[in-house]
Parts: sequence; C-alpha cells; structure tokens
Amino acid sequence: MSELQQAAKRAVGKHVASMIESGMRLGIGTGSTAALAIEELGIRVRNEGLDIAGVATSFSAERLAREHGIRLTTLDETPRLDLAFDGADEVDPDFNLIKGRGAAQTREKIVAAQAAKFVVLIDESKMVDKLGTRMPLPVEVVPMAAVPVMQVLSSLGADSEIRMGLKKDGPVVSDQGMWIIDARFEEITDPEHVNRRLLMTPGVVDHGLFLGMATTVLVGRSDGKVDVLTRD
Repeated sequence: MSELQQAAKRAVGKHVASMIESGMRLGIGTGSTAALAIEELGIRVRNEGLDIAGVATSFSAERLAREHGIRLTTLDETPRLDLAFDGADEVDPDFNLIKGRGAAQTREKIVAAQAAKFVVLIDESKMVDKLGTRMPLPVEVVPMAAVPVMQVLSSLGADSEIRMGLKKDGPVVSDQGMWIIDARFEEITDPEHVNRRLLMTPGVVDHGLFLGMATTVLVGRSDGKVDVLTRD
C-alpha cells in the first residue's frame, strides 16, 4: 500500500469516527480501512469517554475493537444498530458494492442490514463504472457444494476458483467454517440477476454483492480530503 493510499484510508477512518455520537450502537467492519476507523474510534473512547458498543463482523475486528477499548455487543442483545461502517473492494455509481476480500462478507452483510445507516469507507481507486471489472466476487459455500456452485458461476459468465490459503495448505475457511469461491467476471452487467441466481443455488451461504445497502460512501483522496457521497 502506498503512502498516499494509506493517507486516504486514514482520512476516511477519521471522518467516520467523527460521525459517531455517544450512545450509538455500531456495526464494526473488517479490513484495512475499517481497522483505521476502529483505531480512530478508540482514540475518541479514551479521550472523550464516548459511550458506544459495537457488533463486530469478524473475529479479527472483534479482537481489534477490544484492543482499542470499544465495548462489544451482539445482535441478540442489540438487533438494531444506528450505524455500520466498513470498507469495500468496488463501488459503482449506484452505490452497489463488491466486498469480501477478507472472507467476512456474510457477517458484514448481516450487520449492515441491521443498521439504520451503512457507511462505506474507500479510497478513490475503489470506484468503478461496473462491478466485477477489477475484483472477483467472493461466494461463501458449503464445502460439498463447491463444484456445483462453480458450474452455476460459469453459466453466469465467470471463471471461478476456490480461494487457497497463503500460509497454510488447503482452502481459506470463513468464520462460519465455509469455503470461499472467487468468481472473476469481465463485468457484472446485471447484479440483481447474479444476486438472485446465487441465493437460489443450494450450498451458497451468501456472496459479496451488496446491492442497495450503502447509504453513504466516504471517498478518501490522496491529499487527505474526503468526499462524502450520499444516496438519494
């Protein structure tokens, strides 16, 4: 990651932390940009005594939140959240997203769906005209369904492969104990169709298309400024 990209990510992390008010219940995202937001939020908790609690979207986000003094809750205890923040791999002009490079897209989607506001944190390199043009679409599957799901993805126009661990033998395993298939499209021309087809396929737990969920997109620029984009 370049210094300019790091500065852009830090800027959106600070911005979303400034949006949080005492008493809020939050969805806490996963990934490098969300991690900077967690760090900035922890500074406010320590310096201002901010009274917040959050539902983490992954084990790693949970550990990081604890490290920075952010109190954790669950959807059992707090089913409705005021705001969720998270990064994204791609964002199109309609605020549709691809997420899931951290293999946490299922929990991220559950948490985002329970939030009154879903704030997406990106740098300008993540903006695309069409989803799927730069990043693969992650699909979380029951292991025995991997090949049938890959056949469905092929019918949708994607080349797919099981994501393999970099420092371990075998597939990447999600927090739910499932496998991740990465599906590469030239572009996803009809995200709604892909969404419906995958969710109708037995063995698919969920996937990384987040359609119509983001309410605000914070775009960090290389000069440290942040563009605030809000969906009508």
